[in-house]
Amino acid sequence: MHGNCLCGKIQFEVLRDNLKLYQCHCSLCRKQSGTFSNAATIIPKEYLRFLSGQDKITSWIKDTGFQSDFCSCCGSPVPNILRGSDYYWVPAGLLEDGGDLEIVSHIFLESKADWDKNAPLAERHAAFPGFGLEKHIETLNK
Repeated sequence: MHGNCLCGKIQFEVLRDNLKLYQCHCSLCRKQSGTFSNAATIIPKEYLRFLSGQDKITSWIKDTGFQSDFCSCCGSPVPNILRGSDYYWVPAGLLEDGGDLEIVSHIFLESKADWDKNAPLAERHAAFPGFGLEKHIETLNK
């Protein structure tokens, strides 16, 4: 299965199928992803191979040791080695041909955002709503 950052300069291959994912709701993952959680997997390092763009990877390390690797061109988070281990953290959103991915766990729910709630009655659209950006913004700001 292949993955790449938003601009496509960093490309990698995961040499494994049927990945199990988790969604992390901690404050670090929320801020890194810009959303309510971060869907990812952790795989042994021998199952990940960079195809291009490793020279475009920039790292930021928090004083606690939390590391965030990202593309220096587009800012997408990219796979990184977990603190001195033999495992890669792989963001699920980068996988292009994900195969049979399955979320099996939600973690750090104690620190989830107050607004992180299941909203089964919220509108659902297959693509951006066809009523135009202005109307959508108006709907969101009622």
